[in-house]
Amino acid sequence: MNKPFYRYFTLVFICVMICRSAAAQTVQDDSINRQHAMANAVNIYNKAIGIQAPVFTGPEFYFYDPHIKGTAFFLDINSFTDGSVIYDGYFYKHVSMLYDLNLDEVVVLLPGRIARFTLLKERVKSFDFANNHFINIKADTLGSDVISNSGYYNQLYNGKIEILGRYTKSIQTTTSTLSGLESYFSSSKSYYLRKNKTYYKIGSQSSILNVLKDKKKELRQYLKTNSIRYKDDPEAAMVKIATWYDHLTN
Repeated sequence: MNKPFYRYFTLVFICVMICRSAAAQTVQDDSINRQHAMANAVNIYNKAIGIQAPVFTGPEFYFYDPHIKGTAFFLDINSFTDGSVIYDGYFYKHVSMLYDLNLDEVVVLLPGRIARFTLLKERVKSFDFANNHFINIKADTLGSDVISNSGYYNQLYNGKIEILGRYTKSIQTTTSTLSGLESYFSSSKSYYLRKNKTYYKIGSQSSILNVLKDKKKELRQYLKTNSIRYKDDPEAAMVKIATWYDHLTN
């Protein structure tokens, strides 16, 4: 059986099984059961086609020169780690991946560890890695001058308001008295808050509270009462502030 026909046959078989399963459910449970059935079907399909899954396509990835100090990767995780991705509209879980901040690319490892591929960014909707949820943003679709760079953003919070983190790394070169030229990875972070369809660049506690000024007094009291020190963990504090703001504006 050739590969294209095998894929088609597998998908048709799974769809038939979904329909048969859904037809046997009560109307009350139908929506939940369909969701579970679809998720299960996708997992079966992904296992059935294995390395032929569309997610395992893209240019081959090569690791950096080991003489460069530091790593290019998110959280300095330089070994392939379990994650998930929505690619071409399909959800793939248990994908071995890395997130390269220098290139702003997701790298996946082919089952059997025989090759490494960079996912085609235009086909990635989002991915989850190391307990973080990244979304693929096309800057020109936001209608905002604040977010000008397209790419992956960490969606730290998404409710009435949204908080995004943008992480980058770049290779810098300096002169060392011992070894001459020396290269290293330099990192940077920037944060954005969306309120009423408008994006604001944030960073400090005061910049967040100024955007959320309609509840500024209550938010200050919340931080004080709960002994939340922004500088100890800015991202955690941002999420807590956003969560409480949504609570106050219910």
